[in-house]
Amino acid sequence: MRRPRPRLAVGSPLQLLLLACSFALAAYAGVRLLAGDWFGVALWIVGAALLHDLVLLPLYAVLDRALVKAAGRRREWPLYVRVPAVLSLLLLLVWFPLISGRVAERYPSATGLSADGFLTRWLLLTAALFGGSALLLVLRLRRATKDRPPAAH
Repeated sequence: MRRPRPRLAVGSPLQLLLLACSFALAAYAGVRLLAGDWFGVALWIVGAALLHDLVLLPLYAVLDRALVKAAGRRREWPLYVRVPAVLSLLLLLVWFPLISGRVAERYPSATGLSADGFLTRWLLLTAALFGGSALLLVLRLRRATKDRPPAAH
């Protein structure tokens, strides 16, 4: 009995074209990025990877495990904390220099805008994310109790 030859899993021609274009764009960006201070950029990338893998990943793994344990049998509840937390931390990561005030003196001269209020806006956005998530959880719990048939006595 002959075994069928394993086939190479490739996508459609459009997917392959998009993949090739993304690699070309990444290569171009890498060449441009490393042209100035390649050692500093490489050091920053290695440092960021080490910080993430050795410090941040264990930290948020422990926090997530505690969140799942606190939720108990309600396995879907941690999602209502994870999603706004990830979005808030992503916004903090992107806007950290302005939120922390580290570039407050250079920002107005570069953009013509004030650097004030980024911390307040980030905190308000974080509160809105968690508030919206809590509201969604309450609405879904309310709908689930309405859809459930009454218990027989």
